[in-house]
Amino acid sequence: MLRFLQSIFGGVEQGRYPESLVKAAIERAVDGTDPWLRALSGYKKKLRPAVVRAIDHVVALVDKLPPPLTVDLENYGTDPRLKAFFMSTAEMRQILCGDRSLADFLKEPSSAASQVIALLMLEKQEKVGFGVALSGDVVVHDVPQVTVSFVGHRLIDPSDNEEKTRRQLMRRAYDHLLSIALGRIATVKGEREDLERRRTLLNAKLDLLQRVGWGFDETGPAGVPPSAALEVQLAQIEAKLEEVGGEDRVLDVCLGIVSDVLGRPEEYLWSGQEKLIVDRLGIKRSEPADDAPELTLGVLYNSAGQNRVLTLVALSGEELRGALG
Repeated sequence: MLRFLQSIFGGVEQGRYPESLVKAAIERAVDGTDPWLRALSGYKKKLRPAVVRAIDHVVALVDKLPPPLTVDLENYGTDPRLKAFFMSTAEMRQILCGDRSLADFLKEPSSAASQVIALLMLEKQEKVGFGVALSGDVVVHDVPQVTVSFVGHRLIDPSDNEEKTRRQLMRRAYDHLLSIALGRIATVKGEREDLERRRTLLNAKLDLLQRVGWGFDETGPAGVPPSAALEVQLAQIEAKLEEVGGEDRVLDVCLGIVSDVLGRPEEYLWSGQEKLIVDRLGIKRSEPADDAPELTLGVLYNSAGQNRVLTLVALSGEELRGALG
């Protein structure tokens, strides 16, 4: 799957890719969205700038990830991020050892590796409630508090070395952009198909009304003959279909969608950082303290409004094999 991206993402400088690999990336964009785009003349030339920009973007996106965080299944130690992500060492061990992607990877020949690198992704949830707090020496009850928890832990693209995992993540980011383009294409085609069905039904109904003479004396509630009302609806549908265009025009629209998404990838998939201060109980604090350090979390966002906390992790292959039996 996307083997050409493994070569593109192998330490090549941004914007400098072999032409053969750019062409392969273009074909992947077409295969991943609508293969009928090949019917359009010049589709490769039209997509090339957008594809190169998308590759540049996913390379930069993954390059921003800090080095892997070492994870000890027996003791998550003093690292405040792991203490925030997992309630206990036991929970961390249970979640990581129960991850399906990791289990599948460990079944492969490369599972003999001494180290496993993967991307840990989590969903941060905040819940408003009430608790107790100290005001000097006085215990105050019913104090509004925000409790932060992390759920949906997943290990993405585990491999036996960091470079390979990063390449796989770049590939995954590229595919994510294609999935966004595909969704928009499906919407456009769905709207056209719906309009076509409605036009067929209205035409059939109008033909029936005209054949039986309905509309000569009968009128609708607004004094408009039913056949005339149907003709108005047909005209509106025809106008919308004209706006969407014929099949050839639809392909142009779809090509434009792919070019738009890949040409403006930073608007559809981007990363950032979030500062978070929580104590050991997961209660959000406004100021850092000994029991509530300030954390810097990497966050991935997309245009659908989704976001996930993410960090590269390094796990001991020996520990994993021992834990999984």
